[in-house]
Amino acid sequence: MSDLRIRAAVPDDLDAVLAFWRTAAEGTSISDDRDGVERLVARDPEALILAERDGELVGTVVAGFDGWRCHLYRLAVDPARRRQGIGSALLAAAEDRFVRLGGRRGDAMVLARNETAHHAWRAAGYAPEEHWRRWVKPLVE
Repeated sequence: MSDLRIRAAVPDDLDAVLAFWRTAAEGTSISDDRDGVERLVARDPEALILAERDGELVGTVVAGFDGWRCHLYRLAVDPARRRQGIGSALLAAAEDRFVRLGGRRGDAMVLARNETAHHAWRAAGYAPEEHWRRWVKPLVE
Protein backbone atom coordinates (compact mmCIF):
# COMPACT_ATOMS: atom_id res chain seq x y z
CA MET A 1 0.00 0.00 0.00
CA SER A 2 3.06 2.25 0.02
CA ASP A 3 2.19 3.54 -3.44
CA LEU A 4 -1.13 4.94 -2.18
CA ARG A 5 -1.14 8.70 -1.67
CA ILE A 6 -3.78 10.27 0.60
CA ARG A 7 -4.28 14.03 0.34
CA ALA A 8 -6.83 16.82 0.53
CA ALA A 9 -8.49 17.85 -2.72
CA VAL A 10 -7.72 21.17 -4.34
CA PRO A 11 -9.96 23.11 -6.74
CA ASP A 12 -8.18 21.64 -9.78
CA ASP A 13 -9.32 18.14 -8.69
CA LEU A 14 -13.04 18.82 -8.68
CA ASP A 15 -13.95 17.82 -12.24
CA ALA A 16 -12.07 14.54 -11.81
CA VAL A 17 -13.82 13.93 -8.48
CA LEU A 18 -17.26 14.50 -10.00
CA ALA A 19 -16.47 12.16 -12.91
CA PHE A 20 -15.12 9.57 -10.45
CA TRP A 21 -18.30 9.67 -8.37
CA ARG A 22 -20.40 8.93 -11.44
CA THR A 23 -18.67 5.55 -11.75
CA ALA A 24 -17.50 4.71 -8.22
CA ALA A 25 -20.24 6.11 -5.97
CA GLU A 26 -23.61 4.42 -5.59
CA GLY A 27 -25.88 7.22 -6.76
CA THR A 28 -25.54 10.96 -6.56
CA SER A 29 -27.28 13.74 -4.70
CA ILE A 30 -28.43 17.27 -5.41
CA SER A 31 -25.13 18.69 -4.10
CA ASP A 32 -22.94 16.52 -6.34
CA ASP A 33 -22.17 19.27 -8.81
CA ARG A 34 -19.27 21.62 -9.41
CA ASP A 35 -20.78 24.46 -7.35
CA GLY A 36 -21.55 22.23 -4.38
CA VAL A 37 -18.12 20.64 -4.26
CA GLU A 38 -16.39 24.00 -4.81
CA ARG A 39 -18.25 25.38 -1.78
CA LEU A 40 -17.17 22.40 0.30
CA VAL A 41 -13.48 22.80 -0.58
CA ALA A 42 -13.59 26.59 -0.16
CA ARG A 43 -15.28 26.35 3.26
CA ASP A 44 -13.22 23.43 4.57
CA PRO A 45 -10.15 22.73 2.41
CA GLU A 46 -9.28 19.48 4.22
CA ALA A 47 -12.75 17.91 4.16
CA LEU A 48 -12.55 16.21 0.75
CA ILE A 49 -9.88 13.53 1.04
CA LEU A 50 -8.55 11.75 -2.04
CA ALA A 51 -6.65 8.52 -2.55
CA GLU A 52 -4.37 8.30 -5.57
CA ARG A 53 -2.31 5.48 -6.98
CA ASP A 54 0.22 6.26 -9.71
CA GLY A 55 -1.36 9.70 -10.09
CA GLU A 56 -4.83 8.25 -10.71
CA LEU A 57 -7.82 8.99 -8.45
CA VAL A 58 -8.86 5.69 -6.85
CA GLY A 59 -10.93 6.79 -3.84
CA THR A 60 -12.61 9.64 -1.97
CA VAL A 61 -14.23 10.45 1.32
CA VAL A 62 -15.76 13.65 2.63
CA ALA A 63 -14.87 14.12 6.30
CA GLY A 64 -17.00 17.03 7.44
CA PHE A 65 -16.76 18.48 10.94
CA ASP A 66 -19.13 21.21 12.07
CA GLY A 67 -17.39 21.85 15.39
CA TRP A 68 -19.68 19.42 17.17
CA ARG A 69 -20.20 16.29 15.08
CA CYS A 70 -18.13 14.34 12.58
CA HIS A 71 -19.87 13.34 9.35
CA LEU A 72 -18.64 10.99 6.63
CA TYR A 73 -19.95 11.14 3.09
CA ARG A 74 -18.95 9.90 -0.34
CA LEU A 75 -16.65 7.07 0.68
CA ALA A 76 -16.08 5.71 -2.81
CA VAL A 77 -13.43 3.41 -4.22
CA ASP A 78 -12.81 2.56 -7.86
CA PRO A 79 -14.82 -0.64 -8.41
CA ALA A 80 -11.81 -2.39 -9.99
CA ARG A 81 -9.66 -1.60 -6.93
CA ARG A 82 -11.94 -2.50 -4.07
CA ARG A 83 -10.76 -4.79 -1.26
CA GLN A 84 -7.21 -3.45 -1.53
CA GLY A 85 -7.26 -1.30 1.62
CA ILE A 86 -8.06 2.00 -0.11
CA GLY A 87 -11.33 2.56 1.75
CA SER A 88 -9.65 1.68 5.05
CA ALA A 89 -6.83 4.16 4.36
CA LEU A 90 -9.37 6.89 3.55
CA LEU A 91 -11.35 6.20 6.72
CA ALA A 92 -8.17 6.24 8.81
CA ALA A 93 -7.27 9.65 7.34
CA ALA A 94 -10.80 10.94 8.02
CA GLU A 95 -10.81 9.63 11.59
CA ASP A 96 -7.35 11.14 12.23
CA ARG A 97 -8.69 14.47 10.99
CA PHE A 98 -11.66 14.24 13.34
CA VAL A 99 -9.50 13.46 16.36
CA ARG A 100 -7.18 16.39 15.56
CA LEU A 101 -10.23 18.67 15.41
CA GLY A 102 -11.63 17.41 18.72
CA GLY A 103 -14.34 15.18 17.29
CA ARG A 104 -15.55 12.30 19.42
CA ARG A 105 -17.90 10.30 17.23
CA GLY A 106 -18.26 9.80 13.50
CA ASP A 107 -21.43 9.09 11.60
CA ALA A 108 -21.68 7.92 8.04
CA MET A 109 -24.30 8.60 5.39
CA VAL A 110 -24.87 5.24 3.68
CA LEU A 111 -27.62 4.42 1.20
CA ALA A 112 -30.06 1.88 2.62
CA ARG A 113 -29.97 -0.14 -0.59
CA ASN A 114 -26.14 -0.34 -0.74
CA GLU A 115 -25.61 -3.70 0.97
CA THR A 116 -21.97 -3.91 -0.12
CA ALA A 117 -21.26 -0.64 1.68
CA HIS A 118 -23.08 -1.86 4.80
CA HIS A 119 -20.62 -4.76 5.08
CA ALA A 120 -17.64 -2.43 4.59
CA TRP A 121 -18.84 0.04 7.22
CA ARG A 122 -19.46 -2.75 9.73
CA ALA A 123 -15.95 -4.11 9.06
CA ALA A 124 -14.59 -0.63 9.82
CA GLY A 125 -16.34 -0.61 13.21
CA TYR A 126 -19.43 1.43 12.36
CA ALA A 127 -22.91 0.22 13.28
CA PRO A 128 -26.35 1.35 12.19
CA GLU A 129 -28.41 3.11 14.80
CA GLU A 130 -31.86 1.73 14.19
CA HIS A 131 -33.54 4.12 16.61
CA TRP A 132 -32.62 7.13 14.43
CA ARG A 133 -34.41 7.98 11.23
CA ARG A 134 -33.10 10.66 8.95
CA TRP A 135 -35.52 13.28 7.80
CA VAL A 136 -34.42 15.18 4.73
CA LYS A 137 -35.73 18.08 2.76
CA PRO A 138 -34.12 19.38 -0.43
CA LEU A 139 -33.58 23.11 -0.07
CA VAL A 140 -33.47 23.60 -3.83
CA GLU A 141 -35.16 21.78 -6.66
